Amino acid sequence: MKSFWIRHEGDNALLEAREAPVPEPGPGQMRLRVRAASLNRGDLLGAIAFHRAAAGRLAGVDAAGEVDALGAGAQGYSRGDRVMVRARGTFAEYVVVDPALATRVPPHLTWEQAAAIPISYVTAWEALVQFGRLKAGEWLLVAGASSGVGVASIQLGKVLGAKVIGVSTSPQKLEKLRALGLDVGVSARGEDFSAQALEATGGKGVDLAVNLVGGTVFGACLKSLGNFGRLAVVGYVDGVMKTEFDLEATHGKRLEIFGISNAPLTPAMRAEATVGFNRDVMPAIIDGRIVPVVDRVFAFDELPAAKAYVESGAQIGKVVVRLD
Repeated sequence: MKSFWIRHEGDNALLEAREAPVPEPGPGQMRLRVRAASLNRGDLLGAIAFHRAAAGRLAGVDAAGEVDALGAGAQGYSRGDRVMVRARGTFAEYVVVDPALATRVPPHLTWEQAAAIPISYVTAWEALVQFGRLKAGEWLLVAGASSGVGVASIQLGKVLGAKVIGVSTSPQKLEKLRALGLDVGVSARGEDFSAQALEATGGKGVDLAVNLVGGTVFGACLKSLGNFGRLAVVGYVDGVMKTEFDLEATHGKRLEIFGISNAPLTPAMRAEATVGFNRDVMPAIIDGRIVPVVDRVFAFDELPAAKAYVESGAQIGKVVVRLD
């Protein structure tokens, strides 16, 4: 089968097309005929130790497609079912997946839309609901608002009844995000944006900040928080891994700071997140309150070009490759 592998040379992540055998599902597993897969910055970053693969591995971490084969004892799905799933090695014609991490694709969604959902919206659920405890009427700040998880966070925040501030380097992107419900757009490139966040909230500060950028905005996110505020550190696409930490504000405001990463999760923890996503997010996707945002679709053979496009930072939402 056709597949793409990723390997790292220093801080560079390289994609290589390779022929690979079609995998066979083991006990409790199922095989997916992949129809579309989306790109995720975390999987493609070479500068981060969690994601490095010097010897190479199958690339891709989420996809949508049809159940093609079932291993012994696999439950919940049948051959031909349309599903979307988080799994390693989704940049391939076939991938073996855990049914506990799969979700049925609603009939109205295209393969491309379905492939844009799993990682971004499960991550947004973890940051906003599972650990962020966002409530109706609270203020949410999303730094890196035009990314896949950023768009998902804006959409989920509005479904939860929050007021949302989005931070982006592009005023044009912020204007487009207003159509998704963004209440306040802040254009900033490396500078402290906390004054705008405090002004938008009437001096109170935000209740939850989601940092999808990295160290360059950590301080501004922290300063934007009000009393009992929470800060989710989800990504560091800026490559800045270390930054100053304000102990006085953290102590005085009783702030909470937590990370969101798939790396340390057990299979049971990943399954728990899928259950929460299915319960709290999927109803809004099914009834149309949340519509996945697909910026651009590439052919599967164009995956290296799709990677370059993602790395340029031009997209709003997700970039997807289609397998015919």
